[in-house]
Amino acid sequence: FGFRNPATGALEGFDVDIARQIAGAIFGDPNRVEFRVVEAGQREAVLQSGEVDVVVRTFSINCARKQKVAFSTVYFNADQRILVRKDSGIDSAAGLAGKRACAVSGTTSLAKLYGLDPRPAVIGAPTWTDCLVMLQQGQVDAIGTDGVVLAGLAAQDPNVEVVGASLGVEPYGVGIKKENEDLVRFVNGMLERIRTDGTWQRLYDERLQPLGPSPGPPPARYQD
Repeated sequence: FGFRNPATGALEGFDVDIARQIAGAIFGDPNRVEFRVVEAGQREAVLQSGEVDVVVRTFSINCARKQKVAFSTVYFNADQRILVRKDSGIDSAAGLAGKRACAVSGTTSLAKLYGLDPRPAVIGAPTWTDCLVMLQQGQVDAIGTDGVVLAGLAAQDPNVEVVGASLGVEPYGVGIKKENEDLVRFVNGMLERIRTDGTWQRLYDERLQPLGPSPGPPPARYQD
């Protein structure tokens, strides 16, 4: 969903493409966007402070977050899964009993892991690559988060794999400062356009084919 191409140095990914679609709709130039590196736990804070105008970073919509920031309509639904070493013997969430599982601090993934029964020992880390290093070094037994993130980690290490059924659905939205209602409406209009003109499907085909057949764009649901 977001990575730096090692050959070109350019930022790429489905979320990066969505950000460029926003820039293109506002300025007529998809490259007229300034990217900032933001850790998961900082997403609400950088919107509230005005450091960034939008957050497009696998940002799951939930009630607690909606008290602090506004969201666009859902542009992608992700399933939460687990990532393990191929020799671990773990093939489902039930296999995490008595094990150690990593998730990034400030994400909804932590709550999902805490909610498992039996519950693993849950360890927080600053980034998903930190979790991957901990898994590689044997400091944790699994990583729990959205399957799209885990697929990106698995692409970096042939010795790990995504296993088990979905632990729940995470709806991604574009985060926007709560006071910027006009920008919320504008982004929703852009998302409606890419749902209907084939752009969303094209981006899926370019970026997310390894996840399997496209589910199609989530239908828009608006709230007063």
